[in-house]
Amino acid sequence: MFVMRSTLALTCLLLAAAAPLAAQPEGWTRPFPGHRVIGNLYAVGPYDLGVFLITSPEGHILINTGLENSTPLIRKNIESVGFRLEDVKILLTMQSHWDHTAALAEIKEIAGAEMWATADDARVLEDGGFSDPHFGGKESFKPVKVDRIVADGEVIELGGTRLTVVETPGHTEGSSSYVMKVREGGREYDVAIANMATINRGKRLAVNPTYAGVADDFAETFRKQKALPVDVWVAAHGGQYGLHEKYKPGQAYDPATFVDPQGFRAAVEHYEKLYLEQLAAERR
Repeated sequence: MFVMRSTLALTCLLLAAAAPLAAQPEGWTRPFPGHRVIGNLYAVGPYDLGVFLITSPEGHILINTGLENSTPLIRKNIESVGFRLEDVKILLTMQSHWDHTAALAEIKEIAGAEMWATADDARVLEDGGFSDPHFGGKESFKPVKVDRIVADGEVIELGGTRLTVVETPGHTEGSSSYVMKVREGGREYDVAIANMATINRGKRLAVNPTYAGVADDFAETFRKQKALPVDVWVAAHGGQYGLHEKYKPGQAYDPATFVDPQGFRAAVEHYEKLYLEQLAAERR
């Protein structure tokens, strides 16, 4: 079930990437235990930053990192669910803002992993945020070399895992989501690691847009996300997918814990409503 966040939680999400090296919501650094979401998908990040591990016998995929000093926490959480940071083979990100990317370069070096990214986010990753059209103009995280460009509809395969890229731009030019199927207990689940189309404070959609085509990008993302078959979903921030209402530390694994198709649809519609309201306000 989609849970509306408190005013404080909403403020924290709006701050995301808005003030690099300045205001950092406490939930971005607070430890939170690693846990199994469903099948071979694990959450291994801090309290309110989504960091996700997809495991396989041939190595693992890590999606997002968090702040620059988040590597020890991520390592600890990966080990707590039975795996090793050094076995990560592919690094992905859902968006190129500093709060999700700042430890990528360090983890890439530790694990010898490859960084894969969409074309528009690759540019920002490689210059450390300098070319970000909203928050750029300075380096906000350590640049990371991108080894491979991925595109909408591409299937990333590793050790039996098939992860499909869904480009969902707007939040950043190259924002992406990922979908896969998981079989658990005789049932197949559609799983989405979804980058939600939130609008950071100060972003312009129609009048002097933050980047050309941003309004159309958001509209296309809402269309795509509403068309996705989703049983289980997670997002770039715990508050976006109701992590702390659905899961309590120490809770026994149950594949039903994060089953929430109605919540996903409600969340997409909620962010679309905010988008349409801002679009209308700018055009008045």
